[in-house]
Amino acid sequence: MRRLAAILLLLGLATPAAAEPLRYQLDAARSRVSFEADFTQGVIRGQMPVRAAELVLDFDRAAASRVRVTLDPAAARANIPFATEALKGSSVLDTRRFPEILFESTAVRATPTGATIAGRITIRGVTRMVMLDARLYRPEGSQADERDALSVLLTGSVPRSAFGASGFPDMVGDVVRLKILARIRRAG
Repeated sequence: MRRLAAILLLLGLATPAAAEPLRYQLDAARSRVSFEADFTQGVIRGQMPVRAAELVLDFDRAAASRVRVTLDPAAARANIPFATEALKGSSVLDTRRFPEILFESTAVRATPTGATIAGRITIRGVTRMVMLDARLYRPEGSQADERDALSVLLTGSVPRSAFGASGFPDMVGDVVRLKILARIRRAG
């Protein structure tokens, strides 16, 4: 039932039409950008902090929603100690030359289970299109029209070689899987 309410909320069907898109602020301390890639010894997992985020959601017209997020790759951490430094090095993210990763949405489309967000992601100065699946959740026990505090789960993947982040190909897989949990609060 909670999942249905979240889907209806995302599609704008749970409440009367909102007058305009709503601006949200990211709660960076409670949010996380997680990534993982296959590794010869298993899986490398890590997290990267968000430096800045601009979030506008339109619950009546998903296509009017927009997202812009800047990540801080120099502060990324991996579950394998030597992988953290390798990740930041010149053959992977090259954080000295490229101190940020940027995502900007280009299209948001409602789906039966949430939304699909298409956008441009820039890694190492290279920009490519990426598709993310989004699901929106209200706090447990909140009203069906609650829009003040929400959680957004985004999932997708990128091929690291498409951005020139191709170091250690004999040890690390090319596909980087993304799982982003964004805790957001309506801007006052």
